[in-house]
Amino acid sequence: MSPADRNVVTVHIGGDEYAIRTPAPPEYTRELAGYVDRAVHEVLSKSALLQPHKAAILAALALTDELFQARAELARFRQAVAARSESLAAEAEAGLPPA
Repeated sequence: MSPADRNVVTVHIGGDEYAIRTPAPPEYTRELAGYVDRAVHEVLSKSALLQPHKAAILAALALTDELFQARAELARFRQAVAARSESLAAEAEAGLPPA
């Protein structure tokens, strides 16, 4: 993808302004930045003495925790669907009605 195919989107995170160059739609980029900004503000609200860059790191850890938990949930869901699919296929082969 060439630089000409990218959007430049200005966002605000933790009170700072950033110009983000991205192939994603501007609305999506703003939504992501808003989510991160809320996470940073949540961390800052719990400790007024925390430096902004440290709040950003703690927010990144919290967001990464959300990501890892979502990935684990998705993996469990995929396993359940695969198991159910195998069960249904076995029942179909045996000529049994679906449970």
